[in-house]
Amino acid sequence: MASSTHSANPSPRFAFPALILANIILPLGPVLIRLADVGPVAAAFWRLTLALPFLLLLAWPGLKAAKPGARDCGAMLLAGLFFAADLAAWHLGIPLTKVTNATIFGNMSALMLPLWGFLVLRQSPRPMQALALALAAAGAAIIMGGSYELAPRYLRGDLLCLLAGALYTAYLLVVQDARRRLDGWSVLAGSSLTGVLPLLLLALWLGERVLPGDWTPLIALALSSQIVGQGLLTYAIPWFPPLVLGLSLLLQPAVSALLGWALFHELLPPTDLIGAGAVAAALVLVRLPGRA
Repeated sequence: MASSTHSANPSPRFAFPALILANIILPLGPVLIRLADVGPVAAAFWRLTLALPFLLLLAWPGLKAAKPGARDCGAMLLAGLFFAADLAAWHLGIPLTKVTNATIFGNMSALMLPLWGFLVLRQSPRPMQALALALAAAGAAIIMGGSYELAPRYLRGDLLCLLAGALYTAYLLVVQDARRRLDGWSVLAGSSLTGVLPLLLLALWLGERVLPGDWTPLIALALSSQIVGQGLLTYAIPWFPPLVLGLSLLLQPAVSALLGWALFHELLPPTDLIGAGAVAAALVLVRLPGRA
């Protein structure tokens, strides 16, 4: 597969900060889903629906200028279907397992993306990148050491979140390809529009409560996860290889552990702090070859 024009050039100044900030904001999702008074798939539907007017407004100039063809529309359709399936599986799994488990399994893209780069794209890691990947994997293992458990009562939720991680990997790869031709807001708006109807139909089929009594968690979910979090991620995606994208996703379990401590007064042991530090160090190391 030919490499993109973006990936051949140095990333713009704000691409890496955008990538990191996206992975700090996105872990708010499981907390807000737990607080919502609608079904989990219905929460995914509202996440897209409430964000859609803003996304279409932001995307309109780019769509008007680019005039997407059949290939671009097909990519946005495929990305939207993958994203809707990812959200459905992840939102269904979150109430059935622990927040930390949901974050870890839902971000298995952190390992699947580098494997895609190694096995399919034949992108051999530089020594510093290999060290960063090992350090990040060790940090993530330390973080989940205290909370990770495949107990029978969590197995169904863990499997749903693991499926979500695989679907999210496919979504990111389709988006990365589409971003070679379209701006980030266009891709995000198009994929979000595609996902609205399937999520609504699935929520109704499952018999979930769709209309909320309290809109606050859903509005916060749409703003934080879909507009800001996914907006920053979609902007940053084309500038980095799968290894860097995967490493950045490992930041989310660290943020999830910090949120558990700050919001739910869960004890944050020293080992979790060490793991978070290892992930942060890996994100610094993986950028060094690009600056050399």
